[in-house]
Amino acid sequence: MEYFLTTVYHKHSNFEISPGADYMKKKKLFHATVLCVLFCLTVLMTVASEASTRMPTFALESVRDGKIIKSDSFQGKVLLLTFFATWCPPCAEEVPVLRKLHNELEGAGFSVVGLSVDQQGAAVVAKFIEKQDITYPVLLAEAQTTIDFGGVYGIPVAFLVNKSGNVVKKYTGYIQHDILEKDIRGLLN
Repeated sequence: MEYFLTTVYHKHSNFEISPGADYMKKKKLFHATVLCVLFCLTVLMTVASEASTRMPTFALESVRDGKIIKSDSFQGKVLLLTFFATWCPPCAEEVPVLRKLHNELEGAGFSVVGLSVDQQGAAVVAKFIEKQDITYPVLLAEAQTTIDFGGVYGIPVAFLVNKSGNVVKKYTGYIQHDILEKDIRGLLN
């Protein structure tokens, strides 16, 4: 009976599997190898997802003059694309920070571009621009724009784009001035 419990015969072949010490060591080694490979793949996928990706192209209406602004018009610049809405308190709170950075660093090849997700139209956004004294370009984002940027599920959300046109960082929520300025200056140098 003991032999029967430790040895299993396969019905259709002449080999046997014996769950002895060697078999158990091999099984543990196999499982450890599989876990190690899965861990390495997870790390690689995480690093790849955080690596830069090409900025989606867009052609959107400017709130100020109704002209269509294309993404390639910002080619060669460091860009901060910020999705916002007029009814969003944190969005309004970060405008002075964005305005200051845009004004200070525009000559160095940096620009902020506001992308409004407001559904009420350009007139409502234009009032917000005037009230907040926004000096950077503001465009009306379309539903497809938010999809192209990987889905914008909350606002404010901003994407930092390098001179090559790659998104290198995503900020969710209010952005602290010192962190943002450090990241921007790092790309300008």
